[in-house]
Amino acid sequence: MTDRWPALPYAAWKDTCATLQLWTQIVGKTRLALTPWLNHSWHVTFDVTARGLATPLIHASERSFQVEFDFVDHLLWLRTSDGQARHLSLQPMSVAEFRAQFFDRLSQAGIAVRIYDRPNEIPDPVPFRDDHVHAAYDADFANRFWRVLLASHQVFSRFRTGFLGKASPVHFFWGSFDLAATRFSGRRAPLHPGGVPHLPDTVTREAYSHEVSSAGFWPGGGSFEEAAFYSYAYPAPDGFSSAAIQPPNAFFSTALGEFILPYEAMREAPDPDQHLLAFLESTYAAAAQLARWDRSALDCAPGVPRRPRRIE
Repeated sequence: MTDRWPALPYAAWKDTCATLQLWTQIVGKTRLALTPWLNHSWHVTFDVTARGLATPLIHASERSFQVEFDFVDHLLWLRTSDGQARHLSLQPMSVAEFRAQFFDRLSQAGIAVRIYDRPNEIPDPVPFRDDHVHAAYDADFANRFWRVLLASHQVFSRFRTGFLGKASPVHFFWGSFDLAATRFSGRRAPLHPGGVPHLPDTVTREAYSHEVSSAGFWPGGGSFEEAAFYSYAYPAPDGFSSAAIQPPNAFFSTALGEFILPYEAMREAPDPDQHLLAFLESTYAAAAQLARWDRSALDCAPGVPRRPRRIE
């Protein structure tokens, strides 16, 4: 269990975490620059893979390519549809150096792209090309982070099967640096006020155009320096913050406006997977019940391998 859910104390790897978030933003913005907009920014997300995090397929003129962070061999891979494969080593280096090396590999592969050169969703952003401060890379903790994402992805994917309505894939957002899975009621939501640091309000408002119950995993930082699972609703229905949820060591954070299950508390449970699943199911139930979602039309029994859902 400790191998499946490794220890991930934020204080021990926060410098690597900050650097890695900026590296992923450089790669993510490359996909953003070349990909048509998809609802709720789903076109920019990364997929969890058997070795790390990867972009979906990116189309550039007559060729396509993918970029993958390999947290097993600690390499960044660029693979193209015409058979090219180039990589750079993931090791301690500044954001500016990572940017230069990554764009050098793109150039070698004949891929031309321009990105917005500042981070999003980060206070006091420094242009990537000028960031010589963030330069940490602890390979062990990068690998642990990926293993947490891998195990979380499995539980989130199981949770996702119990819903018939519109739902996001289980995917990784490089802006907020979290793994997320979102369910939708199907109804429009009030216009979001925006105000996310260094993120255009138009992006936030499009992302929250419809009512959601969303959950995910975040490694920590800012006002909550601890790895945790979260769950929130937009708009939050009356009584949501005081709803009774499971497990008992989860709580509502007034500062964050969402329910929190500390990662370490989940990891130490006798059955961590079931502990997390209880959190996902109970916080969704609270959001959907209080907001009067049509649960009879949206909910279903969890999926079972090789067994289609029975239609009467």
